[in-house]
Amino acid sequence: MNKKATMGGFMKIVCLGDSLTYGYGVKRRDVWTSVASEQSGNSYINKGVNGDTSGGMLSRFNEDVLMEKPKAVILMGGANDFIVGEPASRVKANMSSMAYQSLAKGILPVIGIEVDILEGMVRKEWLRFTDFATVHKKLLEYREWVGLYAEIFGIAYIDAYGHFKERYPEGGRDLYSDGLHLNLEGNKAMATIVTKEMAKLIK
Repeated sequence: MNKKATMGGFMKIVCLGDSLTYGYGVKRRDVWTSVASEQSGNSYINKGVNGDTSGGMLSRFNEDVLMEKPKAVILMGGANDFIVGEPASRVKANMSSMAYQSLAKGILPVIGIEVDILEGMVRKEWLRFTDFATVHKKLLEYREWVGLYAEIFGIAYIDAYGHFKERYPEGGRDLYSDGLHLNLEGNKAMATIVTKEMAKLIK
């Protein structure tokens, strides 16, 4: 345990999401939540479920977030909604509901904007399932909404999409395993982004 944890800086932060939060294809110790816990001395609790939608996140919100009584919650999802054809409006409504339920219980809500989907790397069988160009457009629409929502209602957010696009060549292509999920290095990059942003949000 590092100095921050022993000096009273320890905080519990629940990370609610889908496979990007769970760490699909990566060993548990290498998932960004585990790396972030090690880097910060805080406890990033992984509540990611592979394949989950924002509706699924909302359905388990009480058990996975409220009952944990964390200092903050990072709500990161939406991509699977878009993959199965749900409108961006449903993701917005679900995220807004979870954000306000968090506030009502004294938990800091932080909306996470997921990294981009790199269609050129996506497995062929997945390309048969959905139109990833449409998914990309919905993700951009959602990202724009989160920025506006945050500005108007004072809700915190972390733009992983923007960070990857700005910091890494080709949007971080080398950090993906399959165009949808992050590899070992991608999880390290995500951990760095999250810990730096959360340090600004929680004093």
